[in-house]
Amino acid sequence: MDPNSAYLYLILCTDFAETCVVAEWDGALVGFVTAYRPPSRQDVIFVWQIGVAAAGRRRGLGKRLLRHLLQAPACRDVRYLEATVAPSNHASKRLFTSVAESLGVPYEMGLGFTSDDFPEGSHEDEPRIRIGPITTTTPSRVRD
Repeated sequence: MDPNSAYLYLILCTDFAETCVVAEWDGALVGFVTAYRPPSRQDVIFVWQIGVAAAGRRRGLGKRLLRHLLQAPACRDVRYLEATVAPSNHASKRLFTSVAESLGVPYEMGLGFTSDDFPEGSHEDEPRIRIGPITTTTPSRVRD
């Protein structure tokens, strides 16, 4: 994962707390999702980053974190889940594909950011993925 400053995480945990989720296991942080609602696209939740520690992998934790996010009151009107995922990030691509399949909604890839958008030579393309439309009857919205 890209390292980010402690300041960024403090901003996310305060200003975007309603759209961020953490998972703990035996008192240790094992997963998180940081997301926000883009002001110009209020029907979207954009997943900025998702991380699962080695102890939480291969247990469906990433999918459960995203389901919890979609059930949050702050996501009540969300119809699309979006993220950008680098082509080399096979785990994230599998996760988002699996989420779309489990929700029974389309998964589309489109223009996100190109390597030219980043400082020269520092990053590969980041295509945008879009999952949805998610409705009130989509499985993630049906409370257990």
